Amino acid sequence: MRNQNEILQSAQQRCLAHSFAYLGELTPNEAFTILQANPQALLVDVRSQAELELVGRVPNAVHIEWALYPGMVKNERFADQLAATVDKNRMVIFMCRTGGRSHHAAVLAQQLGYEHAYNMLEGFEGEANALKQRTKINGWKHADLPWTN
Repeated sequence: MRNQNEILQSAQQRCLAHSFAYLGELTPNEAFTILQANPQALLVDVRSQAELELVGRVPNAVHIEWALYPGMVKNERFADQLAATVDKNRMVIFMCRTGGRSHHAAVLAQQLGYEHAYNMLEGFEGEANALKQRTKINGWKHADLPWTN
């Protein structure tokens, strides 16, 4: 099993390979390991409230919607809500359904001065298979990490 420093180095290398400005990209298993090892690390779930209610949630995650249901309209208050909820000095790991919205949240967080912003690849549900089913290929749930309804 890799230690926290090795995981963070891998995450930073993934990010550099794509020239992203935030600090790193973590897999769900890596994110879970970091969250367990580092009490200053915080998981911020940017999915809609409807997604949390219908699909499930990660215990102890902070929830700040990136887009609002219905219509998935951008939450114009996201930056203010993030600033009011999360200290800029904390390590922040953003998660959404598949990794897209969380990428945008990590980009914005970095622009707002969060120096330890990470995106969680694959998201809570992961990629869809040929039958458009999620949780079958990858993601937090597929990795059998803690979640509740």
